[in-house]
Amino acid sequence: MNIPGFEYRRVAVADGVELNVAIGGSGSPIVLLHGFPQTHLMWRDVAAALATDQHTVIVPDLRGYGDSDKPVETDGSVYSKRTMAADIVTLAKALGHEQFALAGHDRGALVAFRAGLDHPDVITRLTILDVLPTLDMWDVLHGTTAAVGFHLYLMAQPPGLPEQLIGAAPDAFFGHFLDSWTSEPLPAEIRAAYLEASRNAVPSIVADCRASAGIDVEHDKLDLAAGNKLRMPVTVLQQDWGAALGFDAAGLWGAWAPDLCHHTVAYGHFMAEEAPAEIAKYLS
Repeated sequence: MNIPGFEYRRVAVADGVELNVAIGGSGSPIVLLHGFPQTHLMWRDVAAALATDQHTVIVPDLRGYGDSDKPVETDGSVYSKRTMAADIVTLAKALGHEQFALAGHDRGALVAFRAGLDHPDVITRLTILDVLPTLDMWDVLHGTTAAVGFHLYLMAQPPGLPEQLIGAAPDAFFGHFLDSWTSEPLPAEIRAAYLEASRNAVPSIVADCRASAGIDVEHDKLDLAAGNKLRMPVTVLQQDWGAALGFDAAGLWGAWAPDLCHHTVAYGHFMAEEAPAEIAKYLS
């Protein structure tokens, strides 16, 4: 499935890795990064709105997802957020953009966060949808409240078992999140597209999540120790799950982003699909 009216390309971003990307509109560039267990299609309505509002909208499938390449993990860094963020900067430059606004949801927001830290002169503004920085995410998950993140602990295990378990029933596994993380059912054809894409990407999706319990933590710890911050304006849109799990989401984000606008919203996790007009306003 494609975003109507958008041009599709495959763009080389690293040795042997090409990303599938949809491009539409004209004007100031903005890159939109999808989350788990989705593809670039999650932005379809937001992208269409932004493309008519004087923006060049760039919507890739992350490496390991959708129709983008899925390199085999070798040393733990192939799906690090640093590597995935470098993909996005390279992609934008290949399309003629030395600087751009960046928005990410869920896993894509972690890539966007890393891009903001590693490439502060490239990212002009950053919008984060419904996630915490990796270090803070692991810190707030404890006791019985950690059950909400059971999939993170599963996919953090060494290679072999997670892939085997998830691969044995991928539709049940990924469908659980597609059905339980939204306040409104996804359109049947979109849900089916996400399931097909995830079913065909179990090893790379697991590798992406495993990196967040390993190399991504190490990278974030080094930035924290060095006092590195997000230097661009940052907007964070989150559900009120901070209150439910007993932490101050705005405070956690404020420690990383001095120029922060934090908004608690009433939408479900898949907010770009539930409230595209509202999300587009935050991004335009």
